[in-house]
Amino acid sequence: MTASTLEMALTYEHERIRELAEPAHHPDALHPERRHQTDWFYAIAAQHLAAAEDVLLPHVRQLPDGEELVTRYVGNAKELERSLRLLKGRQYGDSRFLHLHHSDLWEHIDRLLGEHEELEATYSRQICDQLDDPDVNTLTEDLLEAEEVAPTRAHPYSPHTGFAGRLAHKMWRMADTAWDSAEGRVVPTKYHAHPKRDSALSHYLYGTPMTQEDAQDHEPPAKQQQ
Repeated sequence: MTASTLEMALTYEHERIRELAEPAHHPDALHPERRHQTDWFYAIAAQHLAAAEDVLLPHVRQLPDGEELVTRYVGNAKELERSLRLLKGRQYGDSRFLHLHHSDLWEHIDRLLGEHEELEATYSRQICDQLDDPDVNTLTEDLLEAEEVAPTRAHPYSPHTGFAGRLAHKMWRMADTAWDSAEGRVVPTKYHAHPKRDSALSHYLYGTPMTQEDAQDHEPPAKQQQ
């Protein structure tokens, strides 16, 4: 059975997040000059989580046992967001988190990412069974576009679903942008630029050729600087 555009998009997103996480696993990533590696992973992961909550979870809620499925997803998301905040605090030298071991943090994050990927893979299959192909394609585009305006930091103690969750995500995006600028924090600029028109995913989904320049635009900073 051919995978839907939503399933392909989520697989692509999970792979990209894992690729961004790989250099941040290394102990050398704690050095200030390599801080951007953790920043980039953290920002993309936070944006994906918020966008999925805004776009996917309303459809998940309509599935059989939807409330339970949403509760399970949000529980994983909150724990992952808390871990991301610990990772950032450790990276930036917050005295409250310096006792945490880099490898232990990543072991926890990797486990949560695995659970997150399994949940989204399962939920996306169930959603696609309920929708026609055009509606699935629209949902996929809505998800990618939502990532463009999602918060670049994790906010585990804010509302995650419903109107309150969407409003919180909008407000946090504005606050995150201001704090990112104040901290000089490296955040994504071209990784998800124009998802319908020239992202690596859109080329893959619609079978259009991708130039070498397009491909370079979507590489993580560490690869671009090599």
